[in-house]
Amino acid sequence: MSSRAHPKVAVIMGGPSAEREVSLSSGKECAAALRTEGFDVVEVDAGPDLVSRLSEISPDVVFNALHGRWGEDGCVQGLLEWQGLPYTHSGVLASALAMDKERTKDVYRAHGLPVVQSRLASKAEVMAGHVMPPPYVVKPYNEGSSVGVYLVEAGAAPPQLAPEMPQTVMVEAFAPGRELTTTVMGDRALGVTDIITEGWYDYDAKYKPGGSRHECPANVPDEITAACCDFAIRAHAALGCRGVSRTDFRWDEDKGLAGLVLLETNTQPGMTPTSLSPEQAQMAGLTFGQFCRWMVEDASCQR
Repeated sequence: MSSRAHPKVAVIMGGPSAEREVSLSSGKECAAALRTEGFDVVEVDAGPDLVSRLSEISPDVVFNALHGRWGEDGCVQGLLEWQGLPYTHSGVLASALAMDKERTKDVYRAHGLPVVQSRLASKAEVMAGHVMPPPYVVKPYNEGSSVGVYLVEAGAAPPQLAPEMPQTVMVEAFAPGRELTTTVMGDRALGVTDIITEGWYDYDAKYKPGGSRHECPANVPDEITAACCDFAIRAHAALGCRGVSRTDFRWDEDKGLAGLVLLETNTQPGMTPTSLSPEQAQMAGLTFGQFCRWMVEDASCQR
């Protein structure tokens, strides 16, 4: 951290990904919170001129509030390391691994973490016939925020995917049950949230006011809370994450502990007014400003 009385933080947000609007919301919230914590904050909408903008601004730290491809998959992280700028959240390798959902599952499996069956398939193959018995989920293997997710229920025809879906997608056995999530901050799990929705937890449920209800802390058995915290910390470490990450689970309560599976790890969780990680930080005794400050103070230019 700089010796300046008010360290300069560049909050990078927006960008060209499918999650641009969510990122802009996250970035503006974080920028406002960091100003209340005494930082000199510059907001940057990340575009092709990002390198020159950051060279001009010369920040002490970059707060990475980007979501989705380019901002969360190791690309921007590599640029920031090339510029020698400390930045928040995970480095190049962990970011790239966690954004690739199938490789994430390979890492989980190698470290004994429970997952459901999944595979990569071509878009044409998925639309031509069932590549696994329904129910299953089809989604891009390298996007977040439930962008482009299809639930194929038992008895349904093969899905007809939207033109903007990538040519290679991930097909994953549907995991029934409750949607749980745990944020890791450094080496500490902040708690467990139960995400309650009417129907599928899609993009609107995640980000529109009233789209979902968060029960924080989750009303689940102690062994499930303990397992979520343990699995989230292990996933964070296995992927090589640093700073803050959030791991999502499905839990089939009829099966007890055997019904808990990991879905994915988010290396740059949303920081919008309806986001989960800030709620868990508050549950752990941190204001939103303190949570953002911790991330800035934890920033590094090392992978």
